[in-house]
Amino acid sequence: MISVIFDLDGTLVDSEPNYYESGRRTLERHGVPDFTWEQHARFIGIGTMETLEILKERYGIPAPVEQLLAEQNAAYLELARTRTEVFPQMRKFVERLYAEGVPMAVASGSSLEAIDAVLAGTGLDALLTTVVSAEEVAHGKPAPDVFLEAARRLGARPADCVVVEDATPGALAAHAAGMGCVVVPYATDIADDPAFASAGLLFRGGRAQFTADAAHDWLTARRTA
Repeated sequence: MISVIFDLDGTLVDSEPNYYESGRRTLERHGVPDFTWEQHARFIGIGTMETLEILKERYGIPAPVEQLLAEQNAAYLELARTRTEVFPQMRKFVERLYAEGVPMAVASGSSLEAIDAVLAGTGLDALLTTVVSAEEVAHGKPAPDVFLEAARRLGARPADCVVVEDATPGALAAHAAGMGCVVVPYATDIADDPAFASAGLLFRGGRAQFTADAAHDWLTARRTA
């Protein structure tokens, strides 16, 4: 039986505005007042800890990365509980798979606390009960660790899993894990990225093109192949 593993941020939910704002506030507090969305966008798909490690070094921030992470998580949680939206077609897809009894998990670079806050705030926690955070494994995406741990918790072979992703690190991680991958790029201008070449299904138009029906049809064909 096919199991489906969802990335969270940018795939299931529109959380990037919250991540940007929480990161901007944190950097501003530490003397970096002009962090832009364009700068933030380069880190989409990479775990928060890894992102902060890079930014700490880049801007010469003296505070420990653990402190930066705690501050950003606190700001993010405040935003996530009330301002996170689920992409409508993704919610429809999850609800359909749930009704069919398809095993599902969330595997994300976010902290476990942040994942739980988003799922609870959007009601997805009732449908997606298996959750893996990158902070629980040795290496975040593009390493395969988080997806392999999700498969282990689902009791599924990696070859029987399909990952749903929006970013290149996640697509690379899925490939490294030996899993199928459905890609819904967070931006259409990255649809030709070589990291997506191994995707079983690529929605080149991004979220505007993605439909639950198309994803479900592809998954059904894969299950019966």
